[in-house]
Amino acid sequence: MNAPYRTLTAADVRVGDRLPELRVPVTATTVVIGASATRDWQPQHHDHDWAVNRAGTRDIFLNTPTQAGWIGRYVTDWTGPTGRIGRMAFRMRASICPGDEMVFNATVTDVSPGDQGVTWVALDIAVTVGETVCTACTATVAVPSSEGDNSWALRGEEWRIPEPTAPASGR
Repeated sequence: MNAPYRTLTAADVRVGDRLPELRVPVTATTVVIGASATRDWQPQHHDHDWAVNRAGTRDIFLNTPTQAGWIGRYVTDWTGPTGRIGRMAFRMRASICPGDEMVFNATVTDVSPGDQGVTWVALDIAVTVGETVCTACTATVAVPSSEGDNSWALRGEEWRIPEPTAPASGR
């Protein structure tokens, strides 16, 4: 049986904190299922011959929505169920292919109190394969200011996402 999710609150987060590393081996199935789930039928995401001989890449590779999903999972695994991503921007710099191992790392770059029991946490995220930063990302996530608060309870005008403070550094 799995342990219950913990609830991260503002008291648990400081600027400079590093999130736990996440390592994900990438297979052809990972790439194809991600493309299929997002209805991305472009051949570079499922046809090895086309990707190599027509697109000039080394293999099929993860598409944009699949990478967004993995980044979202990485962030919300850290925050627990009451964390809520408000904004995310990323730049894919290199392809992630079968046989690669994606390594997710992040650093807290800002912690700012918000309204309605929410604290905003800015993250600088890097998805690397070996020594290469394949995807650089910034994200702003709402965490409860204290126990009992829940960012998912905010609706309409209560849900105000602050503007990002800086672009992804691309460590």
